[in-house]
Amino acid sequence: MVFAYTQALVTIASVNWEKLVNFYTQLLEAQPSSLIPSIYAEFQLPGLTLGIFQPDKNHTWEFATSAKSKISLCLEVSNLEAAIAHLTNLGYPPPGKISTPSHGREIYAYDPDGNRLILHQKYT
Repeated sequence: MVFAYTQALVTIASVNWEKLVNFYTQLLEAQPSSLIPSIYAEFQLPGLTLGIFQPDKNHTWEFATSAKSKISLCLEVSNLEAAIAHLTNLGYPPPGKISTPSHGREIYAYDPDGNRLILHQKYT
C-alpha cells in the first residue's frame, strides 16, 4: 500500500479551547481520553477520534473568525428527542426543526464555536 495510514481522526481548532472542551465533555458525557491542558483534548467515540486543539499563537488568526464550515460532525443517536433535550439543557438548542430525509430523522445543531452538528436517528 502506497498510502499507508493507521488511524483517522477529526480535529477542531478553537481559540475558545476550554469552553469547547467543556461542551463536548458534557455533550458526550465523557472525559477526554487524552488531555494536554489548554492545548489538546481527545475524545474516543465509536468509530472516530475527535480532537480539539488550541491553535498556536502564530496561527490563531486562521481560526479567529467563525465562517460557516463545510464539515459537520454527525452523531447517530438512538433517541433523537432525548438528544435534542440534552443539547437544549446544555444551552445549545437546535435552531431548526427535525427533517426526515430518506435515511432517517435528523436535526442540525451547533457547538459553542458554531461548528455544525447533525444528530441523526435511523429509521427502525
